[in-house]
Amino acid sequence: MSEKAQIKVLDNGSLRVTGDVELVDKEGNVFETKKAFSLCRCGHSSNKPFCDGTHKKIGFESAPRA
Repeated sequence: MSEKAQIKVLDNGSLRVTGDVELVDKEGNVFETKKAFSLCRCGHSSNKPFCDGTHKKIGFESAPRA
């Protein structure tokens, strides 16, 4: 049985993705991922779509609540 996927919005940071997920771009290309990875939310990562920690350097702030 596959592990349930979860996306967690981290305050002032990335989107943390865990579980069995396939990440695909708009052209249908599949990104190689691990069981847990972080996606950029600030827009300044040099490794998009993945987070490289740049949000800390630029002072990115966002803490949305459902």
